[in-house]
Amino acid sequence: MRTIKNTLVIALALTLVSFTTSLINKEVKVKDSKITWTGYKVTGKHDGTIALKEGSLTFDAKKLVNANFTIDMTSISTTDLEGGMKGKLDGHLKSADFFDVATYPTATFTSTSITGDNGNYSVTGNLTIKDKTNPITFNMAIEDNNANAKLKIDRSKFNVKHGSPSFYKDLKDKAIYDEFDLNVNLSF
Repeated sequence: MRTIKNTLVIALALTLVSFTTSLINKEVKVKDSKITWTGYKVTGKHDGTIALKEGSLTFDAKKLVNANFTIDMTSISTTDLEGGMKGKLDGHLKSADFFDVATYPTATFTSTSITGDNGNYSVTGNLTIKDKTNPITFNMAIEDNNANAKLKIDRSKFNVKHGSPSFYKDLKDKAIYDEFDLNVNLSF
């Protein structure tokens, strides 16, 4: 009886060891990473940058299994304007009309599901802007110690109403489209 019990304990221990993983958490190098954005309106577009405050990618061996990021909303800045026009738009984006960075200084992303391998992933997770959380899915490519993703965000889902045709119907050529693009280049 004792031999059978010892054999079962050894078999169980070997089974548990074979299922354990070696997760590796890699912090994103914030200063070496870059996020650019493009917002669209009926009469054109604006481009800019926004800084990553912190982030991490978790790997099981070489496969991405988790991603978490915090974006510094107070850093939002236009790159296609200069002088007073730049200052005016930067201030407006930071105001309560848009991202209200005094009240909501950060936005976050936490992955809930990641599929794929060989450096090409489909990442699904929860994006929180202005205390509103919505699911989002995007593709992420990873090579060496770099990750790249292009996201399309619908600002109306995050209560960013100014100039939105989803909230205001008679805007005509003053409309600012709800979707904006984020291009994310991470170094880790």
